[in-house]
Amino acid sequence: MAEEEKEAPLHADILEAILSHVPLIDLAPASRVSGTWKRAVLSSLERFNKIKPWLVVHTKSSRHPYKEATHAYDPRSHVWVEIQQPTMEHVPALRSSHSTLLYILSPCRFTFSVDPFHLMWHTADSPIVWRSDPVVALVGHRAVVAGGMCDFGDEPIPMEIYDLSTRKWDVCNSIPAILVDTAASTCLSVAVDECRMYVMEKSSGVTYFFEPSSKTWRGPYDMQPDKKAFSSLIGFINDRMVVVGLIGDAENVNGVKMWEVKGEMSELREMGKMPKELVGKLKGESPRVSSIGMTSMGDVAYFHNSSDPVELILCEVSKGVCKWGSVRNVVVKDGGGMQSFVFTCSNVGIVDLHEALRSGYMRFAIKDVA
Repeated sequence: MAEEEKEAPLHADILEAILSHVPLIDLAPASRVSGTWKRAVLSSLERFNKIKPWLVVHTKSSRHPYKEATHAYDPRSHVWVEIQQPTMEHVPALRSSHSTLLYILSPCRFTFSVDPFHLMWHTADSPIVWRSDPVVALVGHRAVVAGGMCDFGDEPIPMEIYDLSTRKWDVCNSIPAILVDTAASTCLSVAVDECRMYVMEKSSGVTYFFEPSSKTWRGPYDMQPDKKAFSSLIGFINDRMVVVGLIGDAENVNGVKMWEVKGEMSELREMGKMPKELVGKLKGESPRVSSIGMTSMGDVAYFHNSSDPVELILCEVSKGVCKWGSVRNVVVKDGGGMQSFVFTCSNVGIVDLHEALRSGYMRFAIKDVA
């Protein structure tokens, strides 16, 4: 009897090249096959097809039975992933302020999460003053709740800061007077870094920043990037602040431009302009676009039309150059009825996927290939 032939091992470069075409959610179990496969997976992600930030879309139906769902778009693999997890009953609507923060604010409690798959939630008593539609941000280990609407007479609504270290609320001065009339989160754009919360009035570009550590506001800064920009928003790409402006008017958006903020919010440098065909996709069937949303992480930003998020626009910034693209929002296609949408952005790695699977609460399935 002839000796059984041994299977020839795959050379490392070949295996890594093959793995570069495998969706990230399938690389997580592949990395546990053996030490060789683990090294090949990690090397493939480094050499051939690097991980890119995921766009996570949280939806809830506005009709009974108020079905909730979570999906994510992985630009590295060009796939939509359904994130299957138990739904929480009788929970107020999820909200998001800046790109990583997901929170629930009710008269009874304040709950928020910033990890990639929102496995860990921090829960606190509700702020002392109840308000609707406030600005909410997490700066370092402090959560800030500012502005909003409430029955507080003619007095300015105080700001409140929750310290994760002491688990206590603290009250400080209200949002700057110039922003009081537009203190609802729908009128303001919010961005954060490690030390500050930045707040821009979308229509005027007037911007302030707040330092929770010293409880001080600074500003105003004129951040309206272009006289033809009727609505603007701020965010961070590659750890640099950017301003995005809608050009034209709400009935006729004829351009979307991006500027980098230079110096101490003293100069704007134009970075790029969204291609005209993508502007059309962003508008969709909406007869009027008063503002758009931006969610960003690392070198990638995602844009959506809040009133018609059928098409999502991507912008990847490398060495100051903008690379634009678009992807169909399959969540809208498969939504089945009226839905509310909340967008967040996450750096998702192999370790994050392992932790999510290990939790026992989460499963991943490819929903669609973009």
